[in-house]
Amino acid sequence: MRTYLDHAASAPVRPEVAQQVAEDLASGLGGWANPSAQHTAGRRVGALLAQARARLASALGVDAHEVLLTSGGTEADALVVSGRARAVPGGRLVVSPIEHPAVLDSARTAVDQLGAGLSLLEVEDTGRVELDSVNRALAPAGSTGHSPASLVSVMTANNETGVVQDMAALVARVREASGGGRPGEAGYVPVHSDVVAALGKVPVDFHGWGLDAMSLTGHKLGAPVGVGALVARRDLALTPATGGGRQERGLRSGTQDVVAARALALAVELAVAEREEQEARLAALRRRILEGAGALAGVHATLPEGAAHVASTAHLWFEEADVEALLMALDLAGIDASAGSACQAGVTQPSHVLLAMGFQEGPARSTLRCSLGRETSPDDVERLLAALPAALEGARRAWKVTHKEQ
Repeated sequence: MRTYLDHAASAPVRPEVAQQVAEDLASGLGGWANPSAQHTAGRRVGALLAQARARLASALGVDAHEVLLTSGGTEADALVVSGRARAVPGGRLVVSPIEHPAVLDSARTAVDQLGAGLSLLEVEDTGRVELDSVNRALAPAGSTGHSPASLVSVMTANNETGVVQDMAALVARVREASGGGRPGEAGYVPVHSDVVAALGKVPVDFHGWGLDAMSLTGHKLGAPVGVGALVARRDLALTPATGGGRQERGLRSGTQDVVAARALALAVELAVAEREEQEARLAALRRRILEGAGALAGVHATLPEGAAHVASTAHLWFEEADVEALLMALDLAGIDASAGSACQAGVTQPSHVLLAMGFQEGPARSTLRCSLGRETSPDDVERLLAALPAALEGARRAWKVTHKEQ
């Protein structure tokens, strides 16, 4: 029996979702018509798509017209970041240095290809954005020489460490630093948040926080891979990178996948409904991992005491340990875990998230992320803790060999 502790990378498809997808595929959803078609079959499928969008919007606490379906969180991030860069030529993107590569790489591409400016916020050792750096980044253009900001993007929960931002406070600081204003008015700076690692883990309040856009995906919540959404205010100016049939408010062309949209809606509904129950259960398992692993010499919790975090992620760093050897040993012992974001798998570089938090390169290379989900049991945690000492011993031998060669 294998122990899966990488839910932050991707979670198993939920049985309820799998059953719905199977039934939808078997029924043909009205004959496989295009939901944009005007004939009877098309209108029938179009109505199912509208229902899925409305269900998803209701679970998220937003309006259905604010929900744009995408292939996942990465596309949603790119759509809003590059969309703002195109909509506001020469504008400046303000992002945190701990963002997912989907945001950071999209911002850098906008700089290289679209002439956008880029400012990085600063991060405290707790993993939270330093709010005073928002003021510095959004200081009047005349006093800094910077171009006006076109977007601020800060993720709600970090995909590696699980750190949770105070989004209400951050948005309030953006409004204060930029002079407030209303959406669409000159000087108004929209705020986007990637909530992929937060949804179903902590309360997400799009309108209450004052967000203008947020990105999410389904496969971290038990939907199949390949479907997500961008929630965006109707008055948020975005310019698409591609043309086509102008589906999804003209921002994301292509025939919509109604089966996937229905799967996403159900997965989000279930995750939101079960959040509090799962949070309490997973918090106890997380504590057990940190306590058990922390009893080993040279093993440390990445986050300082009191740091805000999701209940489902236990993040550790190791002194003088080769993390690749550690992961391989755990894999051979039947434990599936990761060193960080699976989107950077195979890249043996220090975590950009930990570097931004003030870690040195050594510790930032030697980390283990154990991310838990609704399937995770106490027995899974005990199997990890039983396998860790031997795996760590081998990882330290490998580290000594590598550093001796250097």
